[in-house]
Amino acid sequence: MKKVNIGIIGGGLMGKEAASAFGRWFALNDFPVQVALTAVCDLNPEVLSWYEAVPSVELITTDYKELLAHPSVDVVYVALPHNLHQKYYLEVLEAGKDLLGEKPFGIDLQAALEIKEAADRLGRFVRCSSEMPFLPGPQRVIEEVISGRLGQIIEIKAGFLHSSDLDPNKPINWKRQTQFCGEIGVMGDLGMHVLHVPLRLGWKPKRLYAQLQKIITERPDGKGGRAVCDTWNNAILNTQVEIGAEEVPMTLEMKRIAPGETNTWYIEVLGTKGGVKYSTKDTKALWTFSCEKEQLWQRTDLGFKGMPFSTITGGIFEPGFPDCFMQMLAAYVAERAGVLNDRFGCVMPQEAVDSHYVFNAALKSFAKHTVENVYYHQNQTV
Repeated sequence: MKKVNIGIIGGGLMGKEAASAFGRWFALNDFPVQVALTAVCDLNPEVLSWYEAVPSVELITTDYKELLAHPSVDVVYVALPHNLHQKYYLEVLEAGKDLLGEKPFGIDLQAALEIKEAADRLGRFVRCSSEMPFLPGPQRVIEEVISGRLGQIIEIKAGFLHSSDLDPNKPINWKRQTQFCGEIGVMGDLGMHVLHVPLRLGWKPKRLYAQLQKIITERPDGKGGRAVCDTWNNAILNTQVEIGAEEVPMTLEMKRIAPGETNTWYIEVLGTKGGVKYSTKDTKALWTFSCEKEQLWQRTDLGFKGMPFSTITGGIFEPGFPDCFMQMLAAYVAERAGVLNDRFGCVMPQEAVDSHYVFNAALKSFAKHTVENVYYHQNQTV
């Protein structure tokens, strides 16, 4: 069996999720590639101490260059703030390692373009993180769309909703400051998740009108004072996509202040012959629409068997976030090894760049209060 040794730069929340997934790798049935978390880097010794309990880890360090120089590390997962993506992603690639990067794949469009150029030039296998589509519900939505059963597509809605910023007394962190998360704000935090499935299905916005909101503009700084919170909290992008010869409205919604929502990812696709929708708010429920003798929305309860990669978990049980995150990692490893076959894959560098073209157009649209065309080429002014 092939074995892949993985290093993590950024051992916090998502680094721990990755470590947990690698530790449960044996739960995948007949998976052709073995993985081992070999090295971890973080600047915080308290964060690093958690990884001392992971038996496969050979190197725990505060020096990322030491991790990159480790001869057995094949792949590096980088989970760092957006302003650090360009520097660290490029250094990973130049060190001869393959990369799984976090979204948005650079703080802005120019950074994303440079990362993609380096990946292409150096011939490294690179993908971007986006885990929600690996749940059974999104997989079924994709299947319904590809099947043609929906007829002519007439409307698409997709979004990712949080209420994480609803509390005005929540202390500020890097995601709430433009210098760290970028001018695109919440679009950089949640937008790639929203665009992953549409872009994979070929639904690239041609033009858009953006509605952006900065709702809470000041937060506690954690030191007894106040700090400016200057990022976009919410974004609604009203876009047009071309499907066949028709232009179809597609609404993209990204919100950190959506009352009542904790971590809700959703997609809805309507056609002339049917429809399909799914939301993580009701993890098991797939809704399909038919209009034969009567118009009818029908609920199907989904179990674990709809996962892209088979596991030991019984098909009747419902999956959660750790499961879809593990499935995403499995997709990365499988595609890298050439055994993804016809399964859904992780975000490709071009898709990550395309998302930045959309976000860039959204910033222009809101600033000028105009409908903006989205230009997918490197000559665009950034």
